[in-house]
Amino acid sequence: MKILSDNEVIGEIRRALGDRLLDAENPRARRIFIRIRSEDLRETVSFLSRELDVKHLSTITGIDLGKEIELIYHFSYKGSIEISVKLTIDRDSPEVESITDLIPGAVLYEREVHDILGVKFTGHPDLSRLILPEEWPDGVHPLRKDYTYEELRRMIQAEEGD
Repeated sequence: MKILSDNEVIGEIRRALGDRLLDAENPRARRIFIRIRSEDLRETVSFLSRELDVKHLSTITGIDLGKEIELIYHFSYKGSIEISVKLTIDRDSPEVESITDLIPGAVLYEREVHDILGVKFTGHPDLSRLILPEEWPDGVHPLRKDYTYEELRRMIQAEEGD
């Protein structure tokens, strides 16, 4: 398969997703950002994997935006172009479908985002804790903007004192 240019990659994504593609930008060479709705994640990743042979997920970034949580899936295309897929989910019920069956490397990244932001990845085989200690309080997610550092520290100390 021939390696596509930035514009060709965006063109292929536009063709495949049509109006499900909310936005696409190429702010600099070898860097593509696309925005989709959360319900279009699996179809988008399936297209990237099947048609563009994208197999490497570098990481998943999660950001607490207040009313929503933004997830950014960072994929590497042929080792030369970074394709970042952005979507938002409701902060009060943060849930999105897992892509672990499409991109097996997503297993640990989804567990990490679940741990630190409380996002539930429906269909994930094991959302047990990954980076937070076992004694960490349930329902407290350190990258949410619910607490100050000092409040988190007091909560953890209180849990340790029990």
